[in-house]
Amino acid sequence: VACTTPEDLLALKPDYLVEAASPAAMKEFALPALKNGTSIVTLSIGALADTAFYQEVMETAKANGMRVYIVSGATGGFDVLRTASLMGNAKAKFFNEKGPDALKGTAVYDETLQTEQRVVFSGNATEAIAMFPTKVNVAVAASLASVGPENMEMSMQSTPGFVGDTQRVEIKNDQVHAVIDVYSATAEIAGWSVVNTLLNITSPIVFF
Repeated sequence: VACTTPEDLLALKPDYLVEAASPAAMKEFALPALKNGTSIVTLSIGALADTAFYQEVMETAKANGMRVYIVSGATGGFDVLRTASLMGNAKAKFFNEKGPDALKGTAVYDETLQTEQRVVFSGNATEAIAMFPTKVNVAVAASLASVGPENMEMSMQSTPGFVGDTQRVEIKNDQVHAVIDVYSATAEIAGWSVVNTLLNITSPIVFF
């Protein structure tokens, strides 16, 4: 059924809403969907860097018996990130490499990036998603699975001629040192990560 408004969609009482638009869309749809009895599968994890919104989503999901599934998108290793952070005394950092064309329309872009490799951002995941609302959702996802957005060190590098994305997340504690390094030529991996999540929801054998 094709729907032209959010109200039409929620009136169908879907079991799951797959959100793949933007953090702004996630903030618009999350609470009404959860109150509607609809669980959410989201790619726009950046919305959850807002601590107050994160808390409201969690409480609303719990009150209505629903769940919010955070998919891996263009990164991975949420299992080891969560495990290492649960062990205590963990530190984590996230590195993202993009080509300059992917940064057009952002505050960091200028023409010198076409010929000069440069670190265009250094900070934490909360600061990163505020500057790049649709480009670093994976960093927020990795931070929520581990040390939190405020504690996840984040850097972004622009490289002339680079195609695609490199996402590298590293976590260390007293016993574990893990590095998850994922290169993707296109954004297609993000869509397939949603498929993987939906399979996990419905399958008798679940991979985490």
